[in-house]
Amino acid sequence: MSDSTDRGPRVHAGEWTAVAWSFLYFFCVLSAYYVIRPVRDQLSAAVGSTQLPWFYGAVFVATLALTPVFAWLVGRYPRRVVVPVVYLFFIGCLLAFIPLFTHEGLLSPRALGIVFFVWISVFNLFVVSVFWSFMADIWNDAQARRLFPAIAVGGSIGSLVGPAMALSLVDVIGVAPLLMVSAGLLGVAILCAMVLGRWAAVHGLRRHEPGNAAAVGGGMFDGLRQIFMNPVMRTMAVLMLLGDCIGTVNYALVVDYSKATFTDAVSRTQFAATLDLATNLLAITVQVFLARPLLVRFGAAPAIALHAGVTMLVMLLVIVAADPHALVVGPLPWVAVALVVSRGLAYGALGPARESLFAQVPRSLRYKGKNAVDTAVWRFGDMGVALAMNGLRAFGVASLGFAALNIVAAGASGLLGWRLAKRVERGVDPDLAVRTQPG
Repeated sequence: MSDSTDRGPRVHAGEWTAVAWSFLYFFCVLSAYYVIRPVRDQLSAAVGSTQLPWFYGAVFVATLALTPVFAWLVGRYPRRVVVPVVYLFFIGCLLAFIPLFTHEGLLSPRALGIVFFVWISVFNLFVVSVFWSFMADIWNDAQARRLFPAIAVGGSIGSLVGPAMALSLVDVIGVAPLLMVSAGLLGVAILCAMVLGRWAAVHGLRRHEPGNAAAVGGGMFDGLRQIFMNPVMRTMAVLMLLGDCIGTVNYALVVDYSKATFTDAVSRTQFAATLDLATNLLAITVQVFLARPLLVRFGAAPAIALHAGVTMLVMLLVIVAADPHALVVGPLPWVAVALVVSRGLAYGALGPARESLFAQVPRSLRYKGKNAVDTAVWRFGDMGVALAMNGLRAFGVASLGFAALNIVAAGASGLLGWRLAKRVERGVDPDLAVRTQPG
């Protein structure tokens, strides 16, 4: 139990130093990711969207294989050991990739694209998960409620600075040196973790619940069983697949536009960085000025409807424009605008709404079922949609047909999400009280 002094939103005396280091830590983690994410996207553009099923399939397999490994790692070893070891491993990988980018012929563009695409997905899973695990290890529950929103701002700023750095630096230093920039940021993250670990040891800050710092019991298959057994989790899985449809279709259209428009890796990287910067700026704006007031006053349903309605509108504009490659906002074509808007609203409105619903379900569903939806269902959806797009292309479906498909997916997502939000927030849904345990 926390005392009343822990209930206010402000940072207390004695916490400022650790909050500042935590802020810098998350800033470095997300900056490191977003500096190199445009490198991944330009590799996708180099080979075209028809190769995306290979990329997503490899990510799906890697995610299934590595998620339990990660749970075992953080459950077996103290995080003062896990954090530097994990980040040093990824720094070594970043440096090892540099020769593959600087010496053509070591790997084909397709092979390099698959390897780096998979590695970036694993990189994101580990570095962000390790950060939040470490935060949970040094702050107690009451402090987490007060301080995590402020610390999360560091990541939001990093999500803007990362693509901005990639956009400004790639023309000067090239693509491969961006990996060194990312490695340097991870090095600073290690320093932050070491300082925070020493600070926590001196101040004696630890979570009061021994089990919270360890890996959650059960495994991936328990969560998958919950998806089939519990109607609420099934709906969450369907919503994830519908979101996959929207995101993967828009991403594939942008990949094809980039391949057709840009002839070199630098220009493709700059284009991808521009999209990331615009997306994250929109996401932060939506989250602060729209999603937060909607969630506080009206719950998750309006935020879900906002994402669905605006996505349907922008995809309708793609159809009306007839030429989805026509420029509409500075250098951005309609297909890129659709990606930025749908992603920005997914990050800024749909994501917080979805997390607020998961916070209201039983702990078993929140950890096991959510883990399965966020890993297995998500990655399976990416792969399945990419394969379906290749199949539809064989029947002559092109950009405008895929835009129409996204209108249907967004409408279904909004309807299902609205109904689910109302069921969960009423707190009387029997599906949340029964059949939540596997077996």
